[in-house]
Amino acid sequence: MNATVDQSLISRIQALSPEQVAEVESFVEFLSAKMLRRAAIDRLLAIAPALEAAGVEPMSMEEINSEVKAARAERRARRQGSSGAHRS
Repeated sequence: MNATVDQSLISRIQALSPEQVAEVESFVEFLSAKMLRRAAIDRLLAIAPALEAAGVEPMSMEEINSEVKAARAERRARRQGSSGAHRS
C-alpha cells in the first residue's frame, strides 16, 4: 500500500466506535487466516506431482481423518500449554 491509502484507512478506523474497531480487527484476522490457508493449500498442491512421480500412494479418508484428529489434538494441547504458562 502507499502512504496515502494507509493514512486514509487509519483516519477511517480512528473515526469508528470501539465496537466497530473490534469488528475491523476480527475481519483483518479472518482475511489473514484465509490467506494463510490458501498459501498452505497452494504449497500442498505444488508437491502433488512430485508425490505422484515418486509413487506415493494416496491416503484413504480414514487415514486423512486420523491425521486431522491428531493435528487438532496437538494444536489444542499447545494452546492449553501456552495459556497455562501465562497464568500465575
